[in-house]
Amino acid sequence: MFKVNDSVVYPGHGVGRIIESVTKEIFGKKQTFLTIQIADSGMKIMVPKDNVEIIGLRRPLSKGKIIKVFKDIKGFKTVNTSTWNVRYRELMEKIKTGEFDKVCEVLKQLADIQSTQELSFGERKMIDTARSLAVAEVAVSLKISIDEATKLLSERLT
Repeated sequence: MFKVNDSVVYPGHGVGRIIESVTKEIFGKKQTFLTIQIADSGMKIMVPKDNVEIIGLRRPLSKGKIIKVFKDIKGFKTVNTSTWNVRYRELMEKIKTGEFDKVCEVLKQLADIQSTQELSFGERKMIDTARSLAVAEVAVSLKISIDEATKLLSERLT
């Protein structure tokens, strides 16, 4: 399914590239691992090839799917009824899915809240994380620079 040099999205960490595929013997059983280098942080993660679906590793979305999410998110309305700590847990779960539309929902919701009240420290960190994850996927999917992706995302989510 995945091979060396493929771009992938690792939930919660963002866009990366598979830099190698290695087979190792562990407890007498051979297992193949994919080494992924995360673009934003440079971190390297080894993932057992048999677990890519469980982890949620996926290819970056196509241009058409990115545009569809942008259209869908434009009409997304947030309702701020929970306390910041409950909201934080709910939004963090969305980020952990690694799904682009969920990450954009988090961005939109926090931006809407930020327009009327101050975000908690944790929420400010979360909005930065969500923005970074979304921008990286937009840049890779649309084959544009990070700066262009940041501008496009900002325009689409406001």
